[in-house]
Amino acid sequence: MGMGRGAGRSALGFWPTLAFLLCSLPAATSPCKILKCNSEFWSATAGSHSPASDDAPEFCAALRTYALCTRRTARTCRGDLAYHSAVHGIEDLMSQYNCSKDGPTSQPRLRTLPPPSDSQERSDSPEICHYEKSFHKHSAAPNYTHCGLFGDPHLRTFTDRFQTCKVQGAWPLIDNNYLNVQVTNTPVLPGSAATATSKLTIIFKNFQECVDQKVYQAEMDELPAAFADGSKNGGDKHGANSLKITEKVSGQHVEIQAKYIGTTIVVRQVGRYLTFAVRMPEEVVHAVEDRDGQGLYLCLRGCPLNQQIDFPGPGARSPAPAAADTFPYEAAAAKCKEKLPVEDLYYQACVFDLLTTGDVNFTLAAYYALEDVKMLHSNKDRLHLYERTREPPGRAAAPRPRPGSLALLALLAAFLRAVAMAVAA
Repeated sequence: MGMGRGAGRSALGFWPTLAFLLCSLPAATSPCKILKCNSEFWSATAGSHSPASDDAPEFCAALRTYALCTRRTARTCRGDLAYHSAVHGIEDLMSQYNCSKDGPTSQPRLRTLPPPSDSQERSDSPEICHYEKSFHKHSAAPNYTHCGLFGDPHLRTFTDRFQTCKVQGAWPLIDNNYLNVQVTNTPVLPGSAATATSKLTIIFKNFQECVDQKVYQAEMDELPAAFADGSKNGGDKHGANSLKITEKVSGQHVEIQAKYIGTTIVVRQVGRYLTFAVRMPEEVVHAVEDRDGQGLYLCLRGCPLNQQIDFPGPGARSPAPAAADTFPYEAAAAKCKEKLPVEDLYYQACVFDLLTTGDVNFTLAAYYALEDVKMLHSNKDRLHLYERTREPPGRAAAPRPRPGSLALLALLAAFLRAVAMAVAA
């Protein structure tokens, strides 16, 4: 298929860039609902920031509704970069289109999105928008890989390494020529080293005749069934339906099919926290321009050695400050056995999470993570793993980043903190 050619690495637009930047900030989840305001505005305008003159009054009404939403959440959004960017963006757009601050606040759609029932690719969809059809025609079938993140969190990499990690804050799971995936993990309990995924951002990059750039963002208690612009497919191109979102269980389970890159993503909310699973061809996994930088991405290389955690054994104490209602080892083992009868690493992860948090929802997180493996993993003999991967010193799973890369990352982190502090001031 020649996946590296013409991959459409266009510059990120304003709102997708903002969404990714927000996920990058190492801040705990807040009650600020600016993401909801953003999503409602995108849905009302179908992502159009350049309406025709006849649509300007309706666009102004949508802007006033957007402004009202930001005012309602202002008290809980102090210091939130996305909130302040949205407020300034609204002011600029209202000035540009001569919108008055007073007037109707209805939210009409300016463009008609494809109907949800349109579940098939269009008949004229280019062959390149179906990965398996356009795969090297004289080659064997593509090799698929799986990565998953769940619980405290536990990571299964594309190469079937299984690790339990601290990774508090924002971490990249995947970054290649076609999509970025980034998670933010926050402490489960105050003062605890135990973390879980509270925010997830996926950016599908613009690709040839198939899809426009699309952003999906989920966080605690908000698992959307649409992209950030309100759509459920890849946009207006001929192959748009090669990227689709399907809501399996409202507020709990979403599946994203990206047929143009042969990829399936499953996002769940289990209890308060999110889980992530993906099935992706090896060719797509390794489609990167900066191979040296791949060492920083968890699904490919695993967690850094200093972020890995050992499971406690029978009779062991919790490795982190625990809630008063955490389980003793025997009770945790019995509870996990109910859902996970095979004593593999998913069972062990379940026990670890109950010892650490006392939250029985982590039992379901491990259970659904294994169910996703059964659906997504191409090798049915590798569903259950029994040996954890903790690389000894000198044999770390990922090569050490070059000093220049570390310095660049440090400068970027300092810059983001300075921006957030400046906005808060």
